[in-house]
Amino acid sequence: MNSKKTTVEKIGDSETLRRLEDLGQGLIEKIKQDEEPKFQLPLRSRSNVVYEEGLGVLRLGQKQEERRFVSVGQAKKFMQTIAIANKTKKFIEENLHTSIRGLYYQLKFTLGEDIDEDLFSEQSESNELVEDLEVALAVKREDFNLTTDRKGVVAGQLKIKDKFVGEETVIDGTKMGRSGWMVPSDVDNGMEFLDIKADYVLVVEKDALWQRLNEDRFWKKENCIIITPKGQASRGTRRLIRKLADHGLPVYAFTDCDAWGWYIYWTIKTGSMNLAYLGRNFAIPEMKFLGVTMKDIDDHDFLQKLTINAKAVDLKRAEEMMSYPWINIHKPWVAELKRVLKTKKKLEQDALQGQKLTFVGDYIKRKIKENDLLP
Repeated sequence: MNSKKTTVEKIGDSETLRRLEDLGQGLIEKIKQDEEPKFQLPLRSRSNVVYEEGLGVLRLGQKQEERRFVSVGQAKKFMQTIAIANKTKKFIEENLHTSIRGLYYQLKFTLGEDIDEDLFSEQSESNELVEDLEVALAVKREDFNLTTDRKGVVAGQLKIKDKFVGEETVIDGTKMGRSGWMVPSDVDNGMEFLDIKADYVLVVEKDALWQRLNEDRFWKKENCIIITPKGQASRGTRRLIRKLADHGLPVYAFTDCDAWGWYIYWTIKTGSMNLAYLGRNFAIPEMKFLGVTMKDIDDHDFLQKLTINAKAVDLKRAEEMMSYPWINIHKPWVAELKRVLKTKKKLEQDALQGQKLTFVGDYIKRKIKENDLLP
């Protein structure tokens, strides 16, 4: 199969099954015609990742690789890929879900009585091939009924209808108490927005700051939705943010003032190199950065005493970010990164609580009102 379509999309079970069956039928036809079973897929390597400036996202380029059965170096990987395709097809037909860890254990068996070798020795093998199958068929792993760890938490002005195991549940983001609603790994299949009254979405890097804003009912006072990815955003959280942006909501990021917090922002905004095949379906190029910035240290005197010395690993990460074309085309970001390298300082978003706990909300409101944002 030669698939040049590298953008994954929301599709139903029937379409996912069709694409899996087409893959299998194509291989069977080659065997019937005495041809070597093989298929092509886009090359998933950093050398094939390009930044599409017009869309503002990372995507895969045009390079292809071939997966062949009659090849000493590829035979096992070919067999493993087909085994994953066959197993996920059964998951869909049985309407059952499992984690990528569960898939690994479903396929962890010895190849034969006289062959002392497992089909999969490590989960990293099956994880990689699941991603290959995603890009080959232009199907999200969630459409294969595969789940991943949940991380994101949401509260605010939205209602969602969730259809799960034959039941429907209405999730009201304004009635989630202190804990919020935990974002599932799949926010497409069986889920739909019933009502969104928010003016914008605020993505808060740290759970502790999300809890601070939730306690203040910031989402109610400012008529917004607050989401914390609790660090690097999971696929489900990134997809949810994308869907909210598709409803016309501005999205603002609020992270630590260091290369790691800023990279979390850029991963959500443009996508990541490792998952470039997901394209715009998981990226939010229209997203803006609210803070925390090095400029904030000048604007608020009390922050000058709350900076932290940057470590060598922090400075190395900042230098790497300056080399990325999707970042260094923005002069304000170059200035921020250069200042980190020059001062060797960083600042946590938690430091905004140093003067008073409620300052965080005031800070966010001012930033949005004055449009004091970075691209």
